[in-house]
Amino acid sequence: MIPSRWRRPLALGLVVGAALASLPFVLDAREAPYLYNRPEAVPARAVALVLGARVLPDGTPGALLADRLAAARALYLRGTVRRVLVSGDHGRVGYDEVNAMRRWLVAHEVPSSAVVLDHAGFRTLDSMDRAARVFGVRSAVVCTQRFHLPRAVFLARSRGLDAVGLAADGRGGPGSRTDRLRERVAVARALADVYLLGTGARLVGPQIPADGDVVRSWDQATRNDVHRGAR
Repeated sequence: MIPSRWRRPLALGLVVGAALASLPFVLDAREAPYLYNRPEAVPARAVALVLGARVLPDGTPGALLADRLAAARALYLRGTVRRVLVSGDHGRVGYDEVNAMRRWLVAHEVPSSAVVLDHAGFRTLDSMDRAARVFGVRSAVVCTQRFHLPRAVFLARSRGLDAVGLAADGRGGPGSRTDRLRERVAVARALADVYLLGTGARLVGPQIPADGDVVRSWDQATRNDVHRGAR
């Protein structure tokens, strides 16, 4: 028998828990018209936006990140996008997602002149906000795993991007159970960031148009600014 003093808090906790559990399904349904499973079905956009993930100690992309890059590669080779914007964590010396992504793409038939680097994509929200505000992106195909895609596209569109998403569930699989559980919390945070808090990117530097000289996004000054700001 549950003591009466605990019944109301318990009931409230169950209601809140049920609401949080349902949020990913609500967001999935909302963003479904913009989500694609096959590269050949994706409509043309200006850039493929690859979201960062774990890089191995040897400097190569982990399985999930490699799948995201493979999705962007497929889009570029088909002519669906003209540039690839890789956005990840390069906020500390010794860990560099973005150059690992650039090396992978160049090794897989994407010319270096088509690859733009965002060194301060610390969160999905940062990547989307900076894509719009720093890199001047107006339309994009977001490349990430299916479990992550509704939130990523939602955040992109909340920043004014004409964004669609391509599911990158290849050899790395659809993500672990832990990834999917963590995503439920991340969805609630994303909704709060957009509708309640008005959260923006952690760092916003000088503009580097994604359709301009991509070398500007590689230079040492840009990396140093990110390292200083991330401390």
